[in-house]
Amino acid sequence: MAIKTPTIKQLEYFVCLAESTTFRSAAERLNISQPTLTAQIYSLEKALNLTLVERSRSGSTLTPSGRNLLSNARQVIEEMRGFMDQADMINSGPGGTFRVGVSPTVGPYLLPHILPGLQSAYSSLKLYVRENMPDTLEIDLLEGRLDLVMIPLPFGNSRLTTEVLFHEPLQLTIPEDHPLAKLKKIQPHHLNGQNILTLQEQYSSYHQIEFLCKELGANIARDYEGTSLDALRQMVMMKMGLTFLPELYINSEINHLQNLSIRNVEKLQIYRTHVLAWRINSPNRSFYRQLAEQIRTLVKSNLGKVNLNF
Repeated sequence: MAIKTPTIKQLEYFVCLAESTTFRSAAERLNISQPTLTAQIYSLEKALNLTLVERSRSGSTLTPSGRNLLSNARQVIEEMRGFMDQADMINSGPGGTFRVGVSPTVGPYLLPHILPGLQSAYSSLKLYVRENMPDTLEIDLLEGRLDLVMIPLPFGNSRLTTEVLFHEPLQLTIPEDHPLAKLKKIQPHHLNGQNILTLQEQYSSYHQIEFLCKELGANIARDYEGTSLDALRQMVMMKMGLTFLPELYINSEINHLQNLSIRNVEKLQIYRTHVLAWRINSPNRSFYRQLAEQIRTLVKSNLGKVNLNF
């Protein structure tokens, strides 16, 4: 039997249903009626001569055929979006609408310095920004809910590609009246036996600090893992331990009135590497590389006083 070519809209409905698990919630997300969604999924199944969805009173699940075709459906949708974006760029110059994911430890301290410049450079560019945990950002990028992600390494897998944006030092942050704050130079051995506060394990810096503590004989305060950089700062101010905070956060949020001392540790280089990531076969990959270069230029220009490396 000849297979009738599905429409892009049918594929979008199929992907949305796969992500929503019920026809009702998928229809609400698509802003259509449930009977319309049901009819379109039925038409898609009829065109392909396959059953894609198992229906039940409790919801819907994909059949093996549906699971096998889901990633292909996402790829076709992405290619069509890329086709339309490319046509728009030909007509109006570089731009388009893109969904960008960022880590909560990055977005608030970086985006205000680059978004206005990106808007100025690409007048037709629109970025919908979503903050989330690194693991969720990776899944959303792989499954097409995001187009780009700005995040510290380590991040990604073989289906993703990354472009390094810059390297950001992490600085030792201690109470102003702590004994280490009185030293002219803090050596690595001075951290031996110290309690080090860190973010939760879901964040990339956790394992970096964990390894450092093992090397230096410091202790990770596991009972007081921070849920945010603000939480770490507050715990240091309450003298619950020491921590390493990123330079962008320090530049944005810490001032001399907070009774904190920001110090380098001699011969100890700790930094996080920020990347722009996208799916390796994305049809907009050439523009994403151009965007990464523009971001680097804006960071150099607007954050020159911050100790970043490129």
